[in-house]
Amino acid sequence: LGAVIAVFMVMTAFTMLAVGRLSDRYSPAWILSGGFFISAIGIGAMAFAETAWQAFLLYGVVFAIGNGAVSITPVGVMLTRRFGPRAGIANSIAISGMGLGQLIILSGLSVVMVETGWRDVFLWLGVINLVAAPLLLIALRRESPAGGTAATALAQGMSLPEATRTSGFWLVMVFYAICGFQDFFVSSHVVAFALDQGEATLFAGNLLAFMGLAGLVGVLAAGFWSDRSGPVWPTLACFVLRITIFTLILVDRSPLSIAVFALGYGVTFWATAPLTVIFVRDLFGNRNLGLISGLVTMAHHIAGGLGALTGAMLFDTDGDYLAAFWLMLVLSVIASGVTYVFARRQTA
Repeated sequence: LGAVIAVFMVMTAFTMLAVGRLSDRYSPAWILSGGFFISAIGIGAMAFAETAWQAFLLYGVVFAIGNGAVSITPVGVMLTRRFGPRAGIANSIAISGMGLGQLIILSGLSVVMVETGWRDVFLWLGVINLVAAPLLLIALRRESPAGGTAATALAQGMSLPEATRTSGFWLVMVFYAICGFQDFFVSSHVVAFALDQGEATLFAGNLLAFMGLAGLVGVLAAGFWSDRSGPVWPTLACFVLRITIFTLILVDRSPLSIAVFALGYGVTFWATAPLTVIFVRDLFGNRNLGLISGLVTMAHHIAGGLGALTGAMLFDTDGDYLAAFWLMLVLSVIASGVTYVFARRQTA
């Protein structure tokens, strides 16, 4: 199962890069509706999987391609071009659906799993994606690749080779890679960590759902803040909060601290997602907004797969998450330093 998820992460990441390029040229309606249709096939057919190779193919490849196509990359490009100076809050409102869906859909499907088993969970997810495909096509049929922005504005900005020759590009890549490494470590292991500490199954199982609820607060706050002062300071605040909560869980593992840790991390979980396209737009312009933001998101997700795997390997080696939490604390300090350097350069 871990290998299936690893393949899924890598395929999703590379799809985001390809979809970013498509978002610079084609209508988001076809990209998003096509992604939901492919997702419906992959995740729905998992209900009938019997062997490992079927799971690799359906979840690790087919669903991953569909999932990458309906990711924040095409949505972020569309909204950033349409809403201009209000793009931060527009992206945040859209991405808050991820936290809301995590709360509602996970809670609902957990009941399905208890009552009828895991196969029906995949079947229902397939149905949800299949219904979403035509709805997105109808809702966005009039959206152009420009998202209402003049073609002359779209032509402005750097090419990818030009962007890679700037220090800003590599600073953004570093703190987004660290962000992804931490995000998928926590989301993959927080339930197991709570169970290892002797917490009740219901308590541990609901941590992810309530992290999604906390994420609504964080993502909306980040978008609102970004529209007023740029994306750098909400990003720095995100990593400073992570320093605090990783320190907390290292010194105290009581039920209260575990709950505070999960909710505190949840506040930061989606916070940097709507800021990706804002960073890219402000640094490199609109010309290759989809391609460059897709590349940054790809780095985030590949690092995320490594984070989930590293946490598992450290636990298997030590029988505890102590070393993993220390690693996450150190990475938070590094990311805070990188973001602060970025902020100083922006204001210099």
